[in-house]
Amino acid sequence: MSAAYATFGLAPAMRAGGVLADGGYQVHRDFVDFIVDGRPLLFQLSDLDAVSPLASDVPPAIFTAQVRSLLLETGAPLPDGRYVVYGCPECEDLACGAVTAVIEHDGDDFVWRDFAWQTDQRADLELNGYHGIGPFRFRGAEYRSALAALLDGAAPDAHRRRVLLIGARVALLAKLAAALRTIGIGADITRDAQDVHADELRGYGAVVFGRAITQEERAAVRHSFAQAGVEVAYVDGLAPIVPLLVAQIEHALDRGPAERRRLTRLVAADGEAGVEVTSPCRVRLTAYRLDRLYRTHTHELFDGVLEAGSHRIALDAKAVKGESFVVARTSGSVLVEAIAH
Repeated sequence: MSAAYATFGLAPAMRAGGVLADGGYQVHRDFVDFIVDGRPLLFQLSDLDAVSPLASDVPPAIFTAQVRSLLLETGAPLPDGRYVVYGCPECEDLACGAVTAVIEHDGDDFVWRDFAWQTDQRADLELNGYHGIGPFRFRGAEYRSALAALLDGAAPDAHRRRVLLIGARVALLAKLAAALRTIGIGADITRDAQDVHADELRGYGAVVFGRAITQEERAAVRHSFAQAGVEVAYVDGLAPIVPLLVAQIEHALDRGPAERRRLTRLVAADGEAGVEVTSPCRVRLTAYRLDRLYRTHTHELFDGVLEAGSHRIALDAKAVKGESFVVARTSGSVLVEAIAH
C-alpha cells in the first residue's frame, strides 16, 4: 500500500430539498462531509445523491456513536470491517444502496480502502467497487482531531434550519410554510419581527420577504435581528411561486464554503442558460413562468450529467417568455436566476 498521505478534514454540507416539477418533494438534510486533500469526497462520486452518517437531524446519541465508530472505538457495523461512508438521504436502509469502505488502523495511521456500492450485507468489490477512489492514508493525529471536535460541540446544528416568512399574501405564505415543513425545514409566518424575543430570533437561519413588503418594513426586520445579535440570510422573494421560493430558501440555507460547492454559477439571458460546475454531476434546469393572469407554468429544460466546467444550455422560448425564472439544481446545491430578456 502506498505510503503517501492524504489530508483529512470535515466541512458542513447539505442535501438540497425542494418541491420538484413533477409534484414530488425532496427532503432537506444537513450533514458533515469528509474533505480529502481539500475536496469533498462526495464529489468523486459523480451522480450520487447521498449524505454522510454525520447528519444533523439524527439523535445526539446516534451522532456520537457514528463519530466513535469512524474513530474505530467500536466494531465495524458491516462484515469485513466495512463502514458506511455515504447513505440514502431519505432513509437508513442499506437496501437503498450505500457507499462503504474498509476503515482500519495501520500503526498510528487510519486507512480508508476498497470503496464499493453496497446494497446487501457483503460488498462485491469486483462488480461494484469504486476502483478509482482510494486507498487514502490519513495521519492519526489529524484524523482524530477532526472527528473529536464533533464530540466537543462542533456537530452540525439543526436548530437554524428554520425560516421566518414575512409577506402580505397569507394564503401563499401558508402554502410555502407547508411545503418547507414537508421537506424538513421549519417555517413561521409574521408581518414583522418587532415583538419577537431575541432568543426566538436566534432559531432562524433565513428571513424571506414577499414582494409587497416595503423597504421600511424590511429595514425594521433587519434592525430587530441586528439588535438580537443574530446573523441570518435575507431572501427577496422573486415571485409568488412556491417551488421557486423554496429553491431560493435552500440556496440561502447553504452553509457550505463557496469554494467547495459543485454548482457555482448560473446566468440566464439571450435564450440560453450558463451553468458552471466544479465536478461531474447531475444538473436539472427548471423554468417557472407567470402569465398575464399570474398563473404559474412549469417547464423542465434539462436533466443530465455535466462534466466539470462551463456549459451553455439552450432555453425553450415558449418556456421563458414574459416574467420567468430558471432554477438549477444538483443534489447538494440550488441556484435561481430571473431570466433577462
